[in-house]
Amino acid sequence: MPVTTTSWLSKVGLAACVALSAMAPAAHALTAEEAYSISGGDNDARIAALQKLAPKGDPALTPLLQALMNDAVKVSGTKVYVIADDGQAQDAVTGQAATLPADAEDVVNNNRMSVEIEAALAAGKLTSPEVSVRAEAIESLANAADESKLPVIDKALSTESDAALIKRLKAVRNKALLGAQDPAKRIEAAKALADDASPDSRALLMERLQDGAESDPAVQSALRAALDEVTRTLKWGEHAGVVFTGISLGSILLLAALGLAITYGLMGVINMAHGELMMIGAYATFVAQNLFRQYLPGAFDWYILLAVPASFLAAALVGAVLERTVFRFLYGRPLETLLASWGVSLVLMQLVRTVFGAQNVQVENPNWMSGGFDVLSNLTLPYNRLAIIAFAALVLVGMTLLIAKTRMGLFVRSVTQNRPMASCMGVNTAKVDTMAFSLGAGIAGLAGCALSQIGNVGPDLGQNYIVDSFMVVVLGGVGQIAGTVYAALGLGLINKFIEGWAGAVLAKIMVLVIVVISIQKRPQGLFAMKGRSAEA
Repeated sequence: MPVTTTSWLSKVGLAACVALSAMAPAAHALTAEEAYSISGGDNDARIAALQKLAPKGDPALTPLLQALMNDAVKVSGTKVYVIADDGQAQDAVTGQAATLPADAEDVVNNNRMSVEIEAALAAGKLTSPEVSVRAEAIESLANAADESKLPVIDKALSTESDAALIKRLKAVRNKALLGAQDPAKRIEAAKALADDASPDSRALLMERLQDGAESDPAVQSALRAALDEVTRTLKWGEHAGVVFTGISLGSILLLAALGLAITYGLMGVINMAHGELMMIGAYATFVAQNLFRQYLPGAFDWYILLAVPASFLAAALVGAVLERTVFRFLYGRPLETLLASWGVSLVLMQLVRTVFGAQNVQVENPNWMSGGFDVLSNLTLPYNRLAIIAFAALVLVGMTLLIAKTRMGLFVRSVTQNRPMASCMGVNTAKVDTMAFSLGAGIAGLAGCALSQIGNVGPDLGQNYIVDSFMVVVLGGVGQIAGTVYAALGLGLINKFIEGWAGAVLAKIMVLVIVVISIQKRPQGLFAMKGRSAEA
């Protein structure tokens, strides 16, 4: 087949391209001068040289940097040697075995040089498929963030897919921009930090202003405006956080006090063992967790579906036994009831120590209750706290409907308001007493189940809440469920607001003082009974 002129020219052109590509300079390779520039001499000069070399992405640079981090580099004249694990010296540029000169000296890195080396090594890890590796690399970059790292950061931002890491990379970029030579870039960083409005942003802005590192008036003005904006936003987050923690504490106090609102508020029994009934509910949750872990590990995240009824039934059963064997003989005798229930609490604590041991046990949160919901940069709402608030609301609604709308609730109200008349109408008052006491104990068990999700479970768990529970019931008004709700939430919020101002110990003291003053002004509580119930 004849060869045409066009095809012949094409072949010639192709051959020429191959020849030119062979003659073209190869990708950057580490030279002996560059190896010495980052290994020998003054540390400041070494840092400057490394900042120039690192963005080139030379693969030969990584082994040398790793050797520098491991203190396995020696210098003789302008030659750089890497000491392998077997003690053999190698040329830092070629990697070939070499004879180490007698005058070779160790390379010593100061802290700044070590940080720069870590940042340079981290650049190669930013493309790792593992999120944890990339996160570690970003933190290394953050420690040495400056204008020279911007190309690496921008490249990582263009390929990163994880939202949390993107946010962190943007923060590192802002930190690097703050030290840029161009004032416009520093102003850009100030505006970006104002939009971010995180504690880290505030720290960076304050550091830049306080150290006198910024001399440009326009940039100083932008930094101050950004700092004011960040401070305002963070204050909103702090106030919202205090409100949330107050509501969270109030929901816990509400759960702890709801059962007591029945046994003390409706039945008049001063039950000092109420905290131990909460403890029993918490240990029932612990047992349910272990059963799921042993027999249904695949469904472990749903052990709470068994723990809730188990904690209620376990505490209710103990409450029924206590009412039938102890408290039914002491109705109308509050002092004897107080002393007897205190003794019962000691017996229950010792029984739990005998069965489960004296050490605290840990109840794990299901996966869907772990973590939190980020509202602001300084405000995260934990899922377990949100779940407890919702759980307390459900228990409150359920108990209110039970007392107000069911036949059992009608019997409980009739017996507590006028026992002789209820008995004359054919109500089995002894049975109603047992059911009411069991209900109060069961709700205490539910409180223990909720408490197990936010802390360790131990024999002394209930002792931390018994005094607060009585304060809630007395402050709200004896026998008044609505008063219990307002008192629990009110005390929770007041306690957290005072705690942020005066500390935890003084907050407890001041809350107690507020309760005492309130009772002096309103002896029957915030929501006192009216009509015949108040005269009973």
